[in-house]
Amino acid sequence: MIENKKKPNPIDIHVGSRIRLRRTMLGMSQEKLGESLGITFQQIQKYEKGTNRVGASRLQNISSILNVPVSFFFEDAPGEHPATAGGMEEASSSNYVVDFLSSSEGLQLNRAFVKISDPKVRRRLVDLVKSLAAEAEGD
Repeated sequence: MIENKKKPNPIDIHVGSRIRLRRTMLGMSQEKLGESLGITFQQIQKYEKGTNRVGASRLQNISSILNVPVSFFFEDAPGEHPATAGGMEEASSSNYVVDFLSSSEGLQLNRAFVKISDPKVRRRLVDLVKSLAAEAEGD
């Protein structure tokens, strides 16, 4: 049997993952985003996986609903920058942030952390996490 499935374009996959990232950061369901756009949550799933391409006008609507500029969806896109030593370091560090915020724990930590208004408490939390990480590395 011959595989006739077309592989999603890396840019479509990237844009979809950024839609998912922003949607989850806001705590919005696929259903809610779909309702706001007048489409089904299954269509949102296809966009997020990169299986279906997001048209320009739809991407503009999504950016408005998710309250980010359209450029947000293309940040760190594959092939965006020439491969330079400094550029690679920056890309990998921002990918780390995306990976962190894509994890359940990272998302929960981020949501809880931004609710803390006292800068001293936030600083102490960062210090605590750093000391726990240093302890874990020493084991």
